[in-house]
Amino acid sequence: MSELRIRAATADDIDSVLAFWRTAAEGTSISDDRDGVERLVARDPEALILAERPGELVGTVIAGFDGWRCHLYRLAVHPRRRRQGIGTALLAAAEERFVRLGGRRADAMVLTRNETAHHAWGAAGYTAEEHWRRWVKPLTGH
Repeated sequence: MSELRIRAATADDIDSVLAFWRTAAEGTSISDDRDGVERLVARDPEALILAERPGELVGTVIAGFDGWRCHLYRLAVHPRRRRQGIGTALLAAAEERFVRLGGRRADAMVLTRNETAHHAWGAAGYTAEEHWRRWVKPLTGH
């Protein structure tokens, strides 16, 4: 198995990340477009973490920290590359980032219907907190 490289995304990676998410991510988000990812990379250049094998993007995670909480989004591994430790490596990199920034607790946004992801997050030591309900409001006017 070829060596796995973990690194922060750059503006040059945006198109390949968007294409990757169409293949590897479960569902899409209103911010899954060039403008949204450009804003993320410009605002927090270390937040979008990539996993690569030579010549191939194989995984992503967004490790956002707002100064109060650590948030994980878009943990995605290419379907042909799953169960090879890529997700584990991405989460380790995200958690290391959070510790460096002084974060104390990480939460993950996971679709209710994505049972495969529920098992993966549980195996990584994350616990579903059923007493929380997420409220969402799309923002307009930007």
